[in-house]
Amino acid sequence: MSGSMTPLIEARNLTMRFGGILAVNALDFAVHPGELVGLIGPNGSGKTTTINMLSGHLTPVGGEIMVRGSAATGRKASDFATIGVGRTFQITQLFSRMTVLENMLVPGLARPRSHKAAVTETARRHLDFLGLAKLEHLQARNLSGGQQKLLELGRALMLEPSILFLDEPFAGVNPFLRDEIIELVQKLHADGRTFVIVDHDIEALQRLVRRMVVMARGRKIADGTVDEVRHDQEVLRAYAGF
Repeated sequence: MSGSMTPLIEARNLTMRFGGILAVNALDFAVHPGELVGLIGPNGSGKTTTINMLSGHLTPVGGEIMVRGSAATGRKASDFATIGVGRTFQITQLFSRMTVLENMLVPGLARPRSHKAAVTETARRHLDFLGLAKLEHLQARNLSGGQQKLLELGRALMLEPSILFLDEPFAGVNPFLRDEIIELVQKLHADGRTFVIVDHDIEALQRLVRRMVVMARGRKIADGTVDEVRHDQEVLRAYAGF
């Protein structure tokens, strides 16, 4: 990867406060096309707040966000989705009374100049890839927790994102389905998709990523290879709680 390559998404001095709490403190963070990055840290370190800002779900109180070198600070989540930034949520955000297929159609039909026949074909292709094709007529609320995470990933793929932020994709997922999600992400990454994955399952992330960014108390404290991060003394202190 060339050092001069424009980042796909970049945070510069990104800051977020909630009342008197400094949730994210002057964060610099860049992701280049084709990367697969793990974003980790103890509870309350600012990880989800960071991806909420980088996907337009929160507006930072300071700093700036660039997407492919263009200013994106303050834009709405729908604008970020339009310019290729997708995300899933720690708690899945599905239409529980809609079927699996209907859930897939909603983001697809929201795109300009979309046609139902073509969108339905794309949705079924993604469902087949995710192993959900046989469940397309089932209401989303009847899926298991892991299947709901897969469906939310499918909904994000319907928007053809250039970068995908996955928030806790392995939380509450049985080991078999966790391995399946890892394999799916690997396949999508091999096809050119860029990922930032937030999770507490360090073992799963170590199987997936080459680069890890570590946050603690709202700051970035490490950014490097899995091996470098695993032996970083500040990271070890952050996880030890002192």
